[in-house]
Amino acid sequence: MNQYKVMLVDDEEEVIQAISRKLNWEEMGFSYPTYAHNGIEALEMAEEQRPDVVMTDIHMPYMDGLELGRCLKEQYPNIRIIIFSGFDEFEYAKEAIRLEVDEYILKPIDAGELSKLFAKVHSILDKQLDEKQNVEKLTAYYMQSLPMLKESFFVSLVEGQVTEQLLESAYREFLEELQGPLFFVGILHVSMTEIPENMTYPLLNISVQKLAEERLLEKWKGQMFSYQGNHVVLFQVTDASRATELTNDCDQFCRLADSVCKAKVTVGIGTGTKKVTDIGKSYRGARDAVSYRSIYGSGQAINIAEVVPGTGQTGEQSAEDDLNRIFHSIKVDSAEQVQKEAQSFMSRGLKEQENLFAQRFFLMQAISELYRFLTEHEIAVDAIFSVDTDVYAAALQMEPEELTQWFVSRCLKLQECMKERRSDSTKSFVGQAIDYVHEHYADQDLSTDGICSHLGLSNAYFSTVFKKTTGKSFVGFLTDYRMEIAVDLLMNRDEKTYIIAEKVGYSDPNYFSYVFKKQFGMSPSKYKAEQLKA
Repeated sequence: MNQYKVMLVDDEEEVIQAISRKLNWEEMGFSYPTYAHNGIEALEMAEEQRPDVVMTDIHMPYMDGLELGRCLKEQYPNIRIIIFSGFDEFEYAKEAIRLEVDEYILKPIDAGELSKLFAKVHSILDKQLDEKQNVEKLTAYYMQSLPMLKESFFVSLVEGQVTEQLLESAYREFLEELQGPLFFVGILHVSMTEIPENMTYPLLNISVQKLAEERLLEKWKGQMFSYQGNHVVLFQVTDASRATELTNDCDQFCRLADSVCKAKVTVGIGTGTKKVTDIGKSYRGARDAVSYRSIYGSGQAINIAEVVPGTGQTGEQSAEDDLNRIFHSIKVDSAEQVQKEAQSFMSRGLKEQENLFAQRFFLMQAISELYRFLTEHEIAVDAIFSVDTDVYAAALQMEPEELTQWFVSRCLKLQECMKERRSDSTKSFVGQAIDYVHEHYADQDLSTDGICSHLGLSNAYFSTVFKKTTGKSFVGFLTDYRMEIAVDLLMNRDEKTYIIAEKVGYSDPNYFSYVFKKQFGMSPSKYKAEQLKA
């Protein structure tokens, strides 16, 4: 039996506990419910827990159940909402119906009625899951894939094999679908290690593909095809300023794929390009972005322009090249792996050359590629090479073993510089976010979306790095800082609670008191009394 997650929301904890005890949740196909005490808390928890079913009271402080239902439906369209209340009023029922809730029931809740209700919801969830995972439907859908010629065209684009001449001749019929003016390539990588029971990896891939067609392609005029085991999407963007919006949409898609298809999907996004013939460069950037899941975590969207400082529109060279394998290793692997790749490349390369002239050419090419990598990633040349030394001449004087060790040391130094740049970039925007909180904590509208808009970053990347750097989510950090200021105002300035609430960004004094009590275990007035006693 499929297992689904449930969240209960009510400001009366005894009601939540009573409902929790009424049912044998595991037997019915649900995990034991988590619970929140109000709508705002439920929204925060839903972002992390992603429940399949939310059962909420209507009448609650700070945010009522209907408003919570609206917010949840906007963020998680497939979530099932159950409204319960002691208010038997027609207006509530009408609004619940408009929200497309699964049920509207009245307190007190009968255990038998509740059991039937959740059995019905479980059946709906099973049907929804079956529609995505039905083997016959997915197999039939797979057989109706894009015509071979069209897919071949897109594969040729990402491989960089389509010239201007070919565009005007052999591929003229496809150009009507590529209006741009900006193109971003996204790679949808489906994890092979997390496959639902009774599902094969190929069919899971098809399920993700169908979901992407429903959720991503229309808005971004996307063209999707399969290449090297992944789904590749060619996004068309009207303006460069919408790159962050695209990343956020892809990140929401990753969450939806986890919820609907039970698939762990990472979306890598390359740099934008205006030329159709340069789409291959964006693809290589997207491929590198997917690789960064080992650093930032899978199951989210990763934009290469955000994670690699200095990434421009030029993209990368072919990964089939030995040197580029080294550069890829420099970006995402351990120092030991970089050393292994560099030693293998130089030792094998020197041995394979037929004569001294070929060796020198090989060596010049390797050093030139190091220079190219430096300039593309805006790393100072003197960080790797001595500016007072003719690098080519010095290298030509070295013995093969000495030359190999020299090349390895340059690659390791380059990896250190990349890590420092990435760390500096992270510290820069995390520091900016912290400074922004210090200056704008009183702003009642301050949120993760707002700070990401201010910094020009996607929510997924910012949230991942901020938490990894500070140990807290942005909302948690903001709340802690607001409470720190609130304590100072309470103890040292003798301010009234409602004034303190407004000064630290809470429009509702009651909700401020609720958050304060949750943070310190007691109300503001009691906290002050306890501190004065001490």
